[in-house]
Amino acid sequence: MNYRQIQSVIEGLLFAAGDEGLDAKQIADVLEMQTHEVTGLLKQMTEAYKQEERGIQIMEIAGAFQLTTLPAHAPYFERLAQSPTRSSLSQAALETLAIIAYKQPITRVDIEQIRGVKADRALQTLTAKNLILEVGRAEQIGRPILYGTTKSFLDYFGLAGLHELPEAAFLQNPDDLEEETRMLFEKLEGHQLTIDDAE
Repeated sequence: MNYRQIQSVIEGLLFAAGDEGLDAKQIADVLEMQTHEVTGLLKQMTEAYKQEERGIQIMEIAGAFQLTTLPAHAPYFERLAQSPTRSSLSQAALETLAIIAYKQPITRVDIEQIRGVKADRALQTLTAKNLILEVGRAEQIGRPILYGTTKSFLDYFGLAGLHELPEAAFLQNPDDLEEETRMLFEKLEGHQLTIDDAE
């Protein structure tokens, strides 16, 4: 591989590592290179990102390198985080949100039992978008966090309260969770359009 190809691989590795990042030795081990060579490439990449005015940068935090966004762009990310559109939520997040809306307060473990898969990432996304929040702790071993929906959830879907949620068939038939979730959010968005038209 030439240096450009190696830098491309490093960029991919940093992206895959996410917030945890990777130190130069970890990258060097993966690429079967010397650590000082990787450190030199990372410096070159950092400078190139600045010169090209890219939307991401390479930061070294506590010895680990990671891809981050630019502080100057923070207002745009805040707007994105505060605009919870259906299209900006993954199917996993939509399913998790629906389960919380109907079964709250509910723990992560209970959500995962209904969905049959891990819910950590979906919970992080929904919390970041201010659609759910921690409402307490369950009275059981480990005192797990209980999740519930926020006022922003009600405001977004134009609901006066949780009593206005459509009937939830998916809780009786988890096998159709994806389809039932799609239908549920179509109903909610239809309700929202009706509210908007009336205003």
